[in-house]
Amino acid sequence: MVTLRSAQPERLFEDRRDAGRRLALALKQYADEHPIVLALPRGGVPVAFEVAKALRCDLDLLFVRKIGAPGQEELGIGAVVDGLHPQLVMNERLAALTGANPDYVEEEMKRELAEIDRRRLAYKGGTPPLEIAGRTVIVVDDGIATGGTVKAALAGIRRSAPARLVLAVPVAPEETIDEMKALADEVICLAMPEPFQAVGLHYVDFTQTRDAEVIGLMDRSREWKTA
Repeated sequence: MVTLRSAQPERLFEDRRDAGRRLALALKQYADEHPIVLALPRGGVPVAFEVAKALRCDLDLLFVRKIGAPGQEELGIGAVVDGLHPQLVMNERLAALTGANPDYVEEEMKRELAEIDRRRLAYKGGTPPLEIAGRTVIVVDDGIATGGTVKAALAGIRRSAPARLVLAVPVAPEETIDEMKALADEVICLAMPEPFQAVGLHYVDFTQTRDAEVIGLMDRSREWKTA
């Protein structure tokens, strides 16, 4: 069963850390389950850091890399989802229409996995992803617009058999949140403005999250590591 919880905040989020602290209040019921919080980098990391800090739980990164169509790299036909057991999530119909044969997909997957490894090395010193099978997993980002990346992330994580899969974001359009209901056990979104504008317009400070901030927050998250 998917539960949609929403509460229109009285003001915009000051920044991602503020959004994370407020999101943590809506997730406090999961503290006793010792969940894993997975942040979509880079913007999702400051939000997820505050959630993991409040719940005193594990924090990890979740990389999702798009696979583009042959000769049309901007046209996504699938994605590679990071994890201890990486998953390939494909739009089989679109792959067939664009002539993406199995050999092409395999080579693209290898290339994107190499990029994921490079980024994990940069952000976490090469520390492998946490095992999520049988755990409560909370996926966090700083907001959702169309939701393509988040959909792929949820589909990939589901294949790794978490005990419960939760999506938590500060802001998103209602129609996008509705689409997430079939992919997560619970969806928590603090604000669904109507009409919805760009995610960044709902923050006072939406400065780009830098690599150094990601590295620093991931290092600090070890202070309360439980796994």
